[in-house]
Amino acid sequence: MIGKITGRIDYRAADHVLIDVRGVGYLVYCSDRTMAALPGVGEVVALFTDLVVREDLMQLFGFTTLAEKEWYRLLTSVQGVGAKASLAILGTLGPDGVSRAIALGDWNAVKAAKGVGPKIAQRVVLDLKDKAPGVMAMGGTVAAASVEAVAEVIETSPPAAPAAQVASSAQADALSALGNLGYGPGDAAGAVAQAAGEAPDADTPALIRAALKLLAPKG
Repeated sequence: MIGKITGRIDYRAADHVLIDVRGVGYLVYCSDRTMAALPGVGEVVALFTDLVVREDLMQLFGFTTLAEKEWYRLLTSVQGVGAKASLAILGTLGPDGVSRAIALGDWNAVKAAKGVGPKIAQRVVLDLKDKAPGVMAMGGTVAAASVEAVAEVIETSPPAAPAAQVASSAQADALSALGNLGYGPGDAAGAVAQAAGEAPDADTPALIRAALKLLAPKG
């Protein structure tokens, strides 16, 4: 199994890139959102990958974070959701958006992805609702893994983590803090997801305060 690739981009197409890893070229397919986030031709990139093997096909799919890869894996486990639909959902919402939609039971957000109908969207939310807290908790560990790998290849200091990865880390830290306070994973994930949706740039302390207000008894 090829779980991660680090190399230089030889060329970019609409839905995939060719990554040169010490003379071996790998075709890696990505969501629209991931493609837009990748650097240009000739630059170094690190992608977590998933290899799909069928009788008539072998395809490598790439993700910028482990959380994105995990959502891809979980989405494709839902009946009726293949690799194409999974990438469409991730391309439309991003991993944080998928976490938020599923934690809040917002199947309409999932339905916004191209080729995903209401029945499939509802099934995704129902089947994966209990998985959202676990994937959100991964956010604290994924940012460094990606940027440090790139730094190792080009032998320089790690670049700053993208804003989306910083936001993911803040949500993971807030989720952990709420768990330590005794809140259940589902309730904590829903509150953090709602707070992050209302304030995407909020840091960890701000997310915790906002989530606690949402979790406070009403009346």
